[in-house]
Amino acid sequence: MSNKKFVRTIVNQKLLPSYFPTHALESGFWEYLGRTVATFGFLEEVLVKAIFSFTATREYPEDEIEDAYSKWRPKLEKSLSDQLGGLIDTYGKAVRDNSSSTIENLNDLLSDLREASKIRNVLCHGSWRTPDKKGASVPFFVNRKKEVFESPIDITFLKKVQNHAVELICAVINTVVHMGWQFPSTSGSGQAIWR
Repeated sequence: MSNKKFVRTIVNQKLLPSYFPTHALESGFWEYLGRTVATFGFLEEVLVKAIFSFTATREYPEDEIEDAYSKWRPKLEKSLSDQLGGLIDTYGKAVRDNSSSTIENLNDLLSDLREASKIRNVLCHGSWRTPDKKGASVPFFVNRKKEVFESPIDITFLKKVQNHAVELICAVINTVVHMGWQFPSTSGSGQAIWR
């Protein structure tokens, strides 16, 4: 060790700008980011309900019903705490395993959900940088494949992402109601799955 002296200090929080570290972006940006993230939260809830719907309405041979029922509750409980990527996989399997499913473009829907999940991860887990002159920020985000996110995000981008998430929500709901079932927790048309 050398004989260097270190000047020790701490952050003086009283000198930080109001709303640090979110002070550099306009409040409208944060509103749309919050709305977009909340829409993804609702998408997760819809996927959980769709998983319930497809697993609850699946037909089994008489000799498999008891075993299937014993596995059903743990599957539903796991879905309640699963993240978006896991929910997409579980949903896809539940749809494929239900012989009454009427969706024709399941692979396309699952692909769209997975792509949306990628941007959702950026929005939820990115660290937002100072915006450019147009008000767009490139969040610091690196995925598990070590890919660095480099696209600037502004309010227009957030609105498009939020609208696309709404389209995905409706598409997932449609996979249930198209079979004639009422989507759980709604008063829509169709036969109730559980009373």
